[in-house]
Amino acid sequence: MNMRGTATPEQSRERAALVRLATRSSRAVDPDILLDELTGLARAAGAEVVLNIVQDRPKPDSATLIGKGKAETLARGCEEAEVSVVIVDNELSPAQTRNLEAICGRRVVDRTLLILDIFARRARTREGQLQVELAQLQYLLPRLAGSGTALSQQGGGIGTRGPGETKLETDRRRIRSRIAALKADIAEVRRRRGYLRTRRRRADVPTVALVGYTNAGKTTLFNRLTGAAALESDALFATLDPLMRRIKLADARQLIVADTVGFIDRLPHQLVAAFHATLEEVVNADLLLHVMDASAVDRERRAEAVSSVLGEIGADQVPVLEVFNKIDAVEDDELSSLRAAHPEAVFVSALEDLGRSDLLTAVSARLALDCERLHLSFNSSLQADRDLLADLYRHGTVLVQEPGTGDQVSLEADVPRRLLGRFSRVRVPA
Repeated sequence: MNMRGTATPEQSRERAALVRLATRSSRAVDPDILLDELTGLARAAGAEVVLNIVQDRPKPDSATLIGKGKAETLARGCEEAEVSVVIVDNELSPAQTRNLEAICGRRVVDRTLLILDIFARRARTREGQLQVELAQLQYLLPRLAGSGTALSQQGGGIGTRGPGETKLETDRRRIRSRIAALKADIAEVRRRRGYLRTRRRRADVPTVALVGYTNAGKTTLFNRLTGAAALESDALFATLDPLMRRIKLADARQLIVADTVGFIDRLPHQLVAAFHATLEEVVNADLLLHVMDASAVDRERRAEAVSSVLGEIGADQVPVLEVFNKIDAVEDDELSSLRAAHPEAVFVSALEDLGRSDLLTAVSARLALDCERLHLSFNSSLQADRDLLADLYRHGTVLVQEPGTGDQVSLEADVPRRLLGRFSRVRVPA
């Protein structure tokens, strides 16, 4: 959408037609659920949905995806509803896009480009903008063939934000050069993040990352846990740039909580690749909180989509604690069934601030699973031992402390395994 000018939000909203192709592989999912999700994506991109078309075919048509006859029906519907953009809930080939545009006489945007456009709207930090631009250019580069001057025109509307307004796409060499520059900048982002992670590791502060389907309530939960004031919104992909805050547990141990970008079914591979620097926070976390919308009728599909992305980025080996959010919107019988089916999960309502203490207790317990119980003896007259004792109280859990002979202090404590070497000098055989 062209953000220049003085048009009001109502005037600037594009009138969109939504198109879905239903094939054998997609019939297992309620089509209304998928259409509702596509509607949410369209609205997040600034469109007003005025027309819905679903085509049922055994397989996609190679020329138009939905078949020539259905494409002509779509064209007539677009004319009657004064549609300005056609949004397709499938990934289109360059030829399919051109053919549909020729038949409908309107811009055609597929699911991938729609999500890229939303990310372009949401990116606020320099890091986020770099990663979105890289994903957009990687999407556009193979689609330049046969496009003539269409992509070099400055314009407005869904799918034209960001590099679509820069004329870079008129020259493949210049695009590849820009992609190389973006990759170099993002590599520097990764280097800085790696340095910060190393510092956190040296301080031995565990990291807990919130992951989940978009609009599952991760940011609201993040705010409740950390006391932050990050943007909370009932919209898809409201949080794009990662947020990190330090909190203290009841046993005085500290941890870092990270809020990350929400996932979605069929998340474009360009975004997964481009956001690898950000998603490294997930890969390197000590524990993942998989936040799920307990009120979503398709929560299992959403959970599978999240698991798929975690596997794609190499985070499927990180320990996961399931967190069912929005329990205030679930009937008692259904909630009881969920609890029975997921006995290890935690059930919360971030909006109503319910279950926060249960969640922190569960997080503390999960992190404590990586501990070993030690008997330790410190000499309180030595500065090195006093510093080590302070580290023990900061990162471990002291169970018993007893005065010993003279300046000696004896303790029994649960110590994180990653710190065992640090306390080997003061360890006493049990």
